[in-house]
Amino acid sequence: MENLKPNPNVEVKFTKLFINNEWVDSASGKTFPTYNPATGNKIADLQEADKADVDKAVDAASKAFALGSTYRTMNASDRGKLLYRLADLVERDLNYIANLETLDNGKAFAPHGSIGDTMFSAMVFRYYAGWADKICGKTIPIDGNFFSYTRHEPVGICGQIIPWNYPLAMATWKIAPAVAAGNVVVMKTAEQTPLTALYLASLVKEAGFPPGVVNILSGYGPTAGAAITAHPGINKVAFTGSTEVGQIIMRAAGESNIKRTTLELGGKSPCVIFDDVDVDKVVAEAQEACMTNMGQCCVAGTRTFVHENIYDEFVAKSRELAKTRKIGDPFDPTTKNGPQIDSEQMNKILGLIEKGKEQGAKIEVGGQRWGDKGFYIQPTVFSNVSDNMCIAKEEIFGPVQQILKFKDLDEVLRRANDTTYGLGAAVFTKDINRALMFAHGVQAGTVWINSYNHVSAQSPFGGYKMSGLGRELGEYGLQNYVEVKHVCVSLPQKNS
Repeated sequence: MENLKPNPNVEVKFTKLFINNEWVDSASGKTFPTYNPATGNKIADLQEADKADVDKAVDAASKAFALGSTYRTMNASDRGKLLYRLADLVERDLNYIANLETLDNGKAFAPHGSIGDTMFSAMVFRYYAGWADKICGKTIPIDGNFFSYTRHEPVGICGQIIPWNYPLAMATWKIAPAVAAGNVVVMKTAEQTPLTALYLASLVKEAGFPPGVVNILSGYGPTAGAAITAHPGINKVAFTGSTEVGQIIMRAAGESNIKRTTLELGGKSPCVIFDDVDVDKVVAEAQEACMTNMGQCCVAGTRTFVHENIYDEFVAKSRELAKTRKIGDPFDPTTKNGPQIDSEQMNKILGLIEKGKEQGAKIEVGGQRWGDKGFYIQPTVFSNVSDNMCIAKEEIFGPVQQILKFKDLDEVLRRANDTTYGLGAAVFTKDINRALMFAHGVQAGTVWINSYNHVSAQSPFGGYKMSGLGRELGEYGLQNYVEVKHVCVSLPQKNS
């Protein structure tokens, strides 16, 4: 860690499309810019993929996946070695990658920001490397004189579309299980944050992946993204992003070739705090649950439900803590909150803050743009929030905490579930029976007890209801990338 140094002048090395292990220009010759959200200044122009480039990438992936190809005949343990090498290379270039992520995304260059994301990405590659030669079926004792077994086979060509809030980590979450299971990948980066995924592509080649196994394109959703979801040669699509776009992708997947689909979408996660906690400690944890990554986190605990006996104390301490949350240059290792991703996102957040005020919620602190350049918003705390307000229903995706009051477990459980989302939830209490009753009753893919947002490579992540389909990470994450084939063999009859 002592060798990690912030570098706002980090060099951008790759701006072309990565297809068949080669850097190529887009078929149209079009380019698009990516911007530094801390300043609003352009970083670089990148090649812009569209349908023709997706077709080219799918063709390369198809050749890599063909029966008898180098990749299809590769030992499963050798696929694991590729992922191990990729993990090593990510760790080798940790300082460069973290700086590039901070430049393009605006997250803090710190262990809680781009440094941590890069280290976690290496961990995910290494975790799935260990799975590569352990993906197996079962023998089934069926009736009759038969030998019955299952094989877990790769789905095929996987179209993957990643978001801008965790660019490197989301690329890793999708590439690692896909390759461990023997699939090939055509990935589209978010147009706001393409740089670290493209650098990862260079490491894929350096690690020795055969051509066509991993292809990474930069472009826009309505063109390149739509071409992936509608392509008849792509067998599966994995998407992380908004619920609205997830619905579009699901329709396109069904209308094309009924692609296998996994979706990790939006959230409005409850963070429930009972009156038996250490208030000072939990105030800090609840605010971090909401404001980590500038609130640009799908599982952010934005609905902070606080027991009525400690509500006023909790609000006052949350207000004072938010005042101390350092906002500013993301290359300063002491910064907690960098900028929002772009002006569109910043203005959306400010609009929802205004709605909160109009509907009667009280701003305890913040609520304004910060600074005169870049896309910063002050850490914001609302009190006197009711369930029917827009800020309590809509995903804000910014550093905006809403504190709601409750009386008892039954009430808060009902209110926590009164949402179209179901990604995450948390409960803070010393009463383990109460904690488990909440955990078993809340409709959420992950429930944390006395912590928040502890995500590990080994544990599944995903949501209920309109927060998505399927799971990523852990053994469960592999299920999205295999087809289960049943083989039934008729055995010779015994002589009488």
